[in-house]
Amino acid sequence: MEKAGLWITLAVYIVIMFAIGIIEGRKSKSIADFTVGGRNAGAWLSALSYGTAYFSAVMFVGYAGGTGLKYGLWGILAGLGNCVFGSWLAWRVLARRTRDAASRLKLKTMPDFLEKRYSSKAMKTFAAIVIFIFLVPYSASVYKGLASVADVLLEVDVNICMIVIAVVSLVLLLFGGYLVQAKADFVQGIVMMFGITMLIIFVIRCDKVGGVAGIMEYAKSDWGFAPLEAKEWVALLATVLMTSFGTWGLPQMVQKYFGIKDDAQAKRGISISTFFALLVAGGGYLIGSLCHSFFTDAEMPAQDYIVPNMLKAAHLPTILLGIVMVLLISASVSTLCSVTLTACSTLSIDLIRAKAKNMSESKTSKLTKIFCAVFIVLSYIVANTDTPILDMMSYSWGIISGSFLAPYVLALYYKRLNKAGAWCGILTGFAIALVPATAKVITMFGSTNETVVSLAGQGPTYACIAMISSLLVCVVISELTQKKAPANSGFFYEGTIEKE
Repeated sequence: MEKAGLWITLAVYIVIMFAIGIIEGRKSKSIADFTVGGRNAGAWLSALSYGTAYFSAVMFVGYAGGTGLKYGLWGILAGLGNCVFGSWLAWRVLARRTRDAASRLKLKTMPDFLEKRYSSKAMKTFAAIVIFIFLVPYSASVYKGLASVADVLLEVDVNICMIVIAVVSLVLLLFGGYLVQAKADFVQGIVMMFGITMLIIFVIRCDKVGGVAGIMEYAKSDWGFAPLEAKEWVALLATVLMTSFGTWGLPQMVQKYFGIKDDAQAKRGISISTFFALLVAGGGYLIGSLCHSFFTDAEMPAQDYIVPNMLKAAHLPTILLGIVMVLLISASVSTLCSVTLTACSTLSIDLIRAKAKNMSESKTSKLTKIFCAVFIVLSYIVANTDTPILDMMSYSWGIISGSFLAPYVLALYYKRLNKAGAWCGILTGFAIALVPATAKVITMFGSTNETVVSLAGQGPTYACIAMISSLLVCVVISELTQKKAPANSGFFYEGTIEKE
């Protein structure tokens, strides 16, 4: 009976998600509805969909706990970076120009964007394959983050928890794609804002922290704002930059701009997205940064279990535990839906349909839904490997953003960027970001070489190097090869395609 309120709260959430899937799913009639919601999303819908895709149990559990363990209160910098760079600046720089290009050219996916800008079907194919393959580990990290919470707070087998979020995600996707997902994200975004607010209040007031006065004392301790060595600063800043600027090149985030209704809604989305990120990311990292108030070094749980055990030790009211679980499930399901829809629509539209030109929209939608089911199963399999959440996410974000951030972002502003520059930037970023992921695969086959093990743990650092290198290479190669004008770039910036 002690956990009855918790289970009732979870049951209500699942019923609401199924209702949204069934009711809203009837409105999805075309592939444009399925992938970009008919390009009719308002500011609140777009901003909360962006935020819920951004922050999942990966942030709350993996990154908040990991940064708190290593850097104490300095870990809050990651949350502030996500707010300023990952949300406010991203929407200021990217949203309106991306929405304009997507609306005029009827773009549905990021590979489609790259093909239209650089007139390269090969680039579109490469992007589709890379996105599908390397979004799997990120999706797996979402499973793993939520499973550790369920294991500690609900004492439920992690496999059962993974299956539940997989089923909820599939319902939202199979019933209607973006339309259903965006409406679900709106509800889940409200839950996340309410839940994190209550969580911050109760965690700060608990005996382990001791309120604001306790935080002030903690700040003066060895694990508060403790002096960091140069190597630690580099690692922390790499995490801040990767989790903030890494979103600029992630297709599941970029495609949120595709569905915005008009320029006015894109402007309004800036402040909404920023507020959401400040509350959710700032609050999440703040909680994680207090972990040394809860545990001594000897008592500290494994990295992925720090935050779940903190919540258990805080003795939260049962109903709040239910809200916390819904918060984490909401964050995870919305992220999982965004990632899955992006990966699978990319594969079906940009790879399969591009080859089979006579494929109808209904067949494309059905194929996308089949890929969604396959993708979720693959993610479940990868989630069962012995890989920390932070590592899985950094490999995925590093490789995808390292490859595509530069040719996407520069394309919005830099008309001199050409296909040669874009290709060189993509391949440079891809090769650099692949290093730690390759090292991890080698360790999975039994290698204990110190260099290999060290490389496997440097995902955020290599992700930052990949993104910066790709930007520089894109510009340098484009300037050196300017005799070859950027093919079709004039149409990209000014042209219009009438038919969806």
